[in-house]
Amino acid sequence: MARKANRIDVNARQRIAQEAARLIAEHGIKDFQMAKQKAANSFGVTDKHVIPSNTEVEQALLEHQRLFHSESQPQRLKELRETAIKAMQILKSFEPRLVGSVQRGTASEYSDVNIHIFSDTSELFGHFLEQHKIPYEQNEKRLRISKDKYEYFPSYSFIAGDVPIDIVVFPVMSQRQAPLSSVDGKPMQRDDLKKVEASLLL
Repeated sequence: MARKANRIDVNARQRIAQEAARLIAEHGIKDFQMAKQKAANSFGVTDKHVIPSNTEVEQALLEHQRLFHSESQPQRLKELRETAIKAMQILKSFEPRLVGSVQRGTASEYSDVNIHIFSDTSELFGHFLEQHKIPYEQNEKRLRISKDKYEYFPSYSFIAGDVPIDIVVFPVMSQRQAPLSSVDGKPMQRDDLKKVEASLLL
């Protein structure tokens, strides 16, 4: 009986992960937790033990894109990385690093380009955008920097063509200490300009 229950749990986890992946890919939901909750609600699942991890959802997302968007997703990812390269070239003096779905390869038509930059005064970056006549919105981003600790960092967002660009400003000394990924809980992968350029050659 226990084995049957375990099989049911595994099947439910897979269905929820697949539905969450569909919501992310086709409805533009960017928050994995929200996508999982919506998916669980659609199946009437309330048991937290059946909810898949973010890593499982990301794997389901990659599979969904491979099955249903095998031509459009790689092309969109390429376009987003090209936009990221242009932005990073402009931001070169701030040591930009690409993070998020565009870096991880799971980006879709709804994805932002997420970039980390480094400056000991965020106002300096605001002045930089103003000097380049780039309209922007300023906010704060809450990021997890250790298992039980979160911090707020200045963030700036603007549009490049039809692509939203989201910039988070970190102190210069934190270049080697990336915040933790909301997907797998590990330090975020941060790609420099050279690595992003190389990704287009793969």
